[in-house]
Amino acid sequence: MIIVCQKLLKNTKINGITLFPFIFIKNPEDKKNRVLINHEKIHIRQQLELLVIFFYILYIAEYYYHFFKLKNPYQAYKSISFEREAYAMEHDLSYLRKRKFWGFIKFMK
Repeated sequence: MIIVCQKLLKNTKINGITLFPFIFIKNPEDKKNRVLINHEKIHIRQQLELLVIFFYILYIAEYYYHFFKLKNPYQAYKSISFEREAYAMEHDLSYLRKRKFWGFIKFMK
């Protein structure tokens, strides 16, 4: 995991994004934001479990499935199983130590 402060995120609503093996964050002070970093570390684990490429394929497929169903981009994003797991568990800083393989499955709708 490599944390990078990225100015490309400056004019977006995105605080962080994970593209294995990097975590890109908007603000340098967010390197100390344990909840945000934990959220992004959960995505690192998900990406590793799905050999990276299959994570992105499933992520995009889920997004479009929910987008066509809900007609709302933000709700589609929040409905993706990977995001549901990361948001639900981001405050549990010990989650990755006890997380089961393919833990995102239980967050699928």
